[in-house]
Amino acid sequence: MRSTTLILLAAIVALCVVPYGANADTWAQKLGWGPNDRVLIIHADDVGMNHATTLGAIDAYENGVVSSMSIMMPCPWVGEIAAYLKDHPNTDAGLHLAMTSEWDYYRWGPVAGKSAVPGLADEWGCLWDNNDLLSKHATADEVEIEIRAQIARARAFGINPTHIDTHMGSLYARPDIAMRYAKVGVEMGIPIMAIDLSARRLQEEAPDMATQFRAMLTMVWEGGLPVIDSLVPADYGMAPEKKKDDYIRLLRELPPGVNELIVHCAKDTETFRAITGAAPRWIADGQVMLDPDLKQVIKEEGIILTTWRELKARRDAIGKQAK
Repeated sequence: MRSTTLILLAAIVALCVVPYGANADTWAQKLGWGPNDRVLIIHADDVGMNHATTLGAIDAYENGVVSSMSIMMPCPWVGEIAAYLKDHPNTDAGLHLAMTSEWDYYRWGPVAGKSAVPGLADEWGCLWDNNDLLSKHATADEVEIEIRAQIARARAFGINPTHIDTHMGSLYARPDIAMRYAKVGVEMGIPIMAIDLSARRLQEEAPDMATQFRAMLTMVWEGGLPVIDSLVPADYGMAPEKKKDDYIRLLRELPPGVNELIVHCAKDTETFRAITGAAPRWIADGQVMLDPDLKQVIKEEGIILTTWRELKARRDAIGKQAK
């Protein structure tokens, strides 16, 4: 993967595990769980990106601890996961909205087409390979057009997404882009990956950013969609041979609230190893998510596994204008 400057995503991972205000309710409490409940979505990203990631996610969902997944609609293997979902309609499957295409040779372009969203595409007609270029060239209007195009393509495949999230954190690249992401989610009634950014350190170190994204969270919640408390701060650079121990540690340290742990599951294929040098880490994710020791730790710790579908159902039960 080429380097990116995901300032906001880094802030989320580093800061959002600290609740804003010592006595503040968690979003899990607002959704009906108890004050000490540790609720977790274990989420497989990049499904449909290729055959290896699709098979890895399906295996981890059916036979492991993964509880949710999201699909990359600009990529050529989406037909495979669409066929699976047709036969397994209760799968918690959303869209991994892709505004970037980061690999050197395996690339994809905007679903809307370069002529409709020229600021999203490079000279090859592919999505930019990093968020700096996306932020420099793309308008918020173009991003919204592409978000809607990816949702429309999913529905054309018969996929009704349980949520929409963001590949490489691109939809948090600028506040105006994030607001369009939230706008589409609220308008269509599809949960977005809205994470509480009201950590005290963020308020102290970047108050303007905190204010802008607090407005986004307010729009999301009052628009009838759930908000989650934190991302589990997993290190994407974890050594493959240490992943099991690292994930067990993260599970045991999980804070109260609704948390999401993002993993990348893949099967070991020659083609996938040609796509990315990160293949060993993704293959290890797929293997660890099947390990019975993780299931045992989740049971021992009393962790409640959930899905985006359940979060939306709980939010619906509260009522759209609930504060």
